[in-house]
Amino acid sequence: MPVVVVESPAKAKTINKYLGSDYTVLASYGHIRDLPAKNGSVDPDEDFEMTWEIANSSRPHVKAIADALKNDNELILATDPDREGEAISWHLEEALRKRRAIKKDTNVSRVVFNAITKSAITEAMQNPRQVDQPLVDAYLARRALDYLVGFNLSPVLWRKLPGARSAGRVQSVCLRLIVEREMEIEAFNAREYWSVKAQLSTPRNQEFEARLTVLGGEKFDKYALENSTAAELAVQAIQSRDLSVARVEAKPASRNPSAPFMTSTLQQEASRKFGMGAKHCMSTAQRLYEAGYITYMRTDGIDMAPEAVQGARDAVEALYGKDYVPAKPRIYKNKAKNAQEAHECIRPTDMMRKPSDLKVSEDDQRKLYDLIWKRTLACQMEGARMERTTVDIASADKQIELRATGQVVLFDGFMRVYEEGRDDQVVDDDDGKRLPQIMQGENIAKNAVSPEQHFTQPPPRYTEATLVKKMEELGIGRPSTYASVITTIQDRDYVRKEKNRLFPEDKGRIVTIFLVNFFRKYVGYEFTANLEEELDDVSAGDRNYKNVLSRFWKDFHAAIAETSDLRISEVLDILDDALAPQLYPPREDGTDPRVCPKCGAGQLHLKTSRTGGFVGCGNYPECNYTRPISGEGAEGYEKVLGEDAGDEIHLKSGRFGPYVQRGEATPENKKPPRSSLPKQGKEFLPGWGPNEVTLEQAVTLLTLPREIGMHPDGGMISSNLGRFGPYIMHQLPDEEKPIYANLKETLDVFEIGMNRAVEMITEKRNNPGRGRRAAAKALRELGEHPDAGGPVNIMDGRYGPYVKWEKVNATIPKEIDVKDVTMEQAVEWITEKAGKKPTKKKAAAKKKPAAKKKTPAKKAAAKKTKDE
Repeated sequence: MPVVVVESPAKAKTINKYLGSDYTVLASYGHIRDLPAKNGSVDPDEDFEMTWEIANSSRPHVKAIADALKNDNELILATDPDREGEAISWHLEEALRKRRAIKKDTNVSRVVFNAITKSAITEAMQNPRQVDQPLVDAYLARRALDYLVGFNLSPVLWRKLPGARSAGRVQSVCLRLIVEREMEIEAFNAREYWSVKAQLSTPRNQEFEARLTVLGGEKFDKYALENSTAAELAVQAIQSRDLSVARVEAKPASRNPSAPFMTSTLQQEASRKFGMGAKHCMSTAQRLYEAGYITYMRTDGIDMAPEAVQGARDAVEALYGKDYVPAKPRIYKNKAKNAQEAHECIRPTDMMRKPSDLKVSEDDQRKLYDLIWKRTLACQMEGARMERTTVDIASADKQIELRATGQVVLFDGFMRVYEEGRDDQVVDDDDGKRLPQIMQGENIAKNAVSPEQHFTQPPPRYTEATLVKKMEELGIGRPSTYASVITTIQDRDYVRKEKNRLFPEDKGRIVTIFLVNFFRKYVGYEFTANLEEELDDVSAGDRNYKNVLSRFWKDFHAAIAETSDLRISEVLDILDDALAPQLYPPREDGTDPRVCPKCGAGQLHLKTSRTGGFVGCGNYPECNYTRPISGEGAEGYEKVLGEDAGDEIHLKSGRFGPYVQRGEATPENKKPPRSSLPKQGKEFLPGWGPNEVTLEQAVTLLTLPREIGMHPDGGMISSNLGRFGPYIMHQLPDEEKPIYANLKETLDVFEIGMNRAVEMITEKRNNPGRGRRAAAKALRELGEHPDAGGPVNIMDGRYGPYVKWEKVNATIPKEIDVKDVTMEQAVEWITEKAGKKPTKKKAAAKKKPAAKKKTPAKKAAAKKTKDE
């Protein structure tokens, strides 16, 4: 039987159904080899020779494939149909040849299918080919570039900017986009302007709305009315004149559907309509693909197979009637320059399969499928036909003119099924209104005329959708990289996501300014886009990948060497100057913004620490004034709230957020009393935020820890605010460690009485099951591990639910509900985690009716992999 290798066990299971017992289908579980995270994995001095290493978690899978080939002399590599999939096939073939699992007479072939359906798989099996070397070369070039940038640039960051974690060829450019957008917002000055609208009536008493378009006989400029006085004069000009209809124009209009989805547009729409992050979108689409519901989800292409086009047209006719089917099929051309990578669009494999027909446990899968299904049907539907009406109402002297617009949908076409979402656009909904019957020359009555104040708005912060769109426009990265890049900059604490918007952290801002000043070329949008084009040329076979690497390395290595000689103080001085407009904006009183507001003598300077950048007084340690780097607007975090008992009560900002402190640190009192502002979850307690906290509240906070009273059996019971919330604590004279009990309400630390405190401590002492050392109970039991045996359970952990198998604990992604976790997902997470904790090999020993034979076989396998 031929051995077929795919990437995931879920995909293997689906494919096995179609191929039947004539094939052995195994999973590689993703990439099996990678560059070791150590110096020399890519050697520029040896023609960029690359050293690969099989991951511990991948060794059992490679061994399983090698063992299968002992009995079957045919290997079919059926990994995903993109550059990464091609690379995995190449790695597998290389690794199996090194361990001599592939013999001279072994038939090795590569097959690709864009959808996991019986017809697609059957056709692929009838058209095998060899591994596409140009695609592999493009992968090798990308991997080498990413290694050379990350491995050489990250150490420079660690040395020059304590607290900075990493830099990357694409991630740093992506971060730059977010930081520069934030700087645009900070530098933005709002401009006031006014508009005037009028509520009017026809002679038949039908009301409609119009806006001022001509004032004083001249076309009305958006900023013509700069203040309320000018707006009021415009209102009077309208009210003092009689109005009549000058022109009525009705024009036909049409709208055509959007192209079917490719990776970037799917991510954008999922973000707009569901708030779904790029990573979550791709993992959800991956499961739909592996289940055979949609075509491959990583693609630059918008082309659709002829049979799929016909299937969509048939589905439209069946569901909505012939009127919705255009006379000719709509043809969409691929945008990707390299036809090898321009796969078919993302579409359903069966156009008649409705979202309600899906056998899935996750609601997100159904929502995403519904989006893909509707977009695909819509792209093969008739356009929408509208009639747009414009009415101009003017005074007899032509000094004043107002305009009303409206729209009537004559035929909804594709809009019956689907309309594309919008990004950060202020939509003028006048076009959506239907106007009453209005005749040219009719007199128009004025019911009300009102001015409206507006302010220009700064550019909006990026969402994941608009960031992906911007990266796509600039030619930075590729569909398969968008999700991982956006996830990485959040994991590095360079960027945070709030209400679906991306905000740069101080650490991310410092890293960006450093890279822009010292490695501007390598975080340049044009340079990065040009490099992507060169890599596309490599994948098309038009360029040698080692020439690309050589040209890049020559200049990059010189830039690294140049920066390595700089002292940290020199770096900070340059960054201080570069960030000056944000760090030291003009003060309202006209004083020097660089003079310390606390001591009045020291100059403010940019400083760094392990937790990122901050602004501090140059007179340290005599003056210990500090504040965040995000402008003086954050100065409320460093101020005196007032005095209490002769001590100044300060509000400060520290590593774990804002806190209050009694007095200043002195040589005699190095650690003055302090307390963090109370939180409820991730948000500050209402009324207790840094911009709201009062002197009285601060003094109350500084009474913590609060002594509630003496326990009947001895020992003081106290309450306090901890890192994980409010709690009470008690320790008996003969106890080794204190007992802690969590409080539900934050303010209970100030109010809880003795009786309740004793009850809670007694209950906690008698029932410590929820303590850290108590045996955790399973939230769900998934059953026995399908490959190695042993129970697989879902546990409730301190930091959220996780999957447990033997000694392996694998975190469950936040976006996945515990009740929806399948055994296949659990095994995949366990296998990935086992790469760090190679305990999975013990599981193999469980299958030992013939233990004596298996033990030496295991040792032999280990020896073989070592020789690799």
